[in-house]
Amino acid sequence: MAQQTDPARRAPLSRDRVLRAAVALADGTGIEALSMRRLAQELGVVPMALYKHVANKEELLDGMVDAVVGGIRPPDLGPDWRGAVRGRILAAREALRSHPWASQVIRSRSGPTPALLAHMDAVIGAFRTGGFSVDLTHHAMHALGSRILGFTQEVFDAPPGAAPGAAAGPPAAEQAAAFRQLAERYPHVTELAGATAHDDDSVVGRGCDDQFEFEFALDLLLDGFERLRQQGWTSSPSPAGGRAG
Repeated sequence: MAQQTDPARRAPLSRDRVLRAAVALADGTGIEALSMRRLAQELGVVPMALYKHVANKEELLDGMVDAVVGGIRPPDLGPDWRGAVRGRILAAREALRSHPWASQVIRSRSGPTPALLAHMDAVIGAFRTGGFSVDLTHHAMHALGSRILGFTQEVFDAPPGAAPGAAAGPPAAEQAAAFRQLAERYPHVTELAGATAHDDDSVVGRGCDDQFEFEFALDLLLDGFERLRQQGWTSSPSPAGGRAG
């Protein structure tokens, strides 16, 4: 009796199918496990078949970024610039949180992909439509940085592929002794570290609610941008010295 073939494996290979399979593989096993050979196995083809659709792994990663970023679905943004920018950024955050590897890959790109450019263009357009000068928009985009895509690069990011709770920590008595030593040496750091109950998987550190911290900083920035817009701020020095506005 002939062995039946998975219908998905009989489907014609296409660039879209390759990218979707690569995204699913990275979601399931982590970006470090992604290789052209492993992807070919998942698709039931020989590795050389992939190169008809992506020139190399770098092009594959670019395509994966575009597949994720192209899937950002912002809410009905309305005419208010602040709501439009905020809604688009939080939609980007939701999309990237569904693919934990995506921010790492975006940071590794040497330049923006087409979908990244389209997303940035939409954010810039919201500022410009909202009455922001090109000058202020330029500085606002720099201030937002990676927040435009819904993530922040913390001082101490978790290492790639790190799984919270994967390894058991030292005994409680040792932890308490170590914490006391830290408190004597760095009193303000330890005071702050123990001030709140944190999410175990926070990239900010155990005890921080990432979503709250992200929106807190985002709202501070947006409020500041609006204040500068109302003042007619410009980066060009005024005749009296300092900045205009």
